[in-house]
Amino acid sequence: MNKVKVTQVKSVIDRSERQKRTMQALGLTKMNRTVEKEATPQILGMITKVSHLVKVEEV
Repeated sequence: MNKVKVTQVKSVIDRSERQKRTMQALGLTKMNRTVEKEATPQILGMITKVSHLVKVEEV
């Protein structure tokens, strides 16, 4: 499987509870934190929902 590197670039303050929980599920809890995830359909769907808050790079 491919991997993706996801970095939080915007704050979750004033975002919906659903977006906050999605960010937590991705492992992003602070600004500029980066996590590496497998590029499964579930993870890619989560990234799509919060794409305005994160930066994504393929590894």
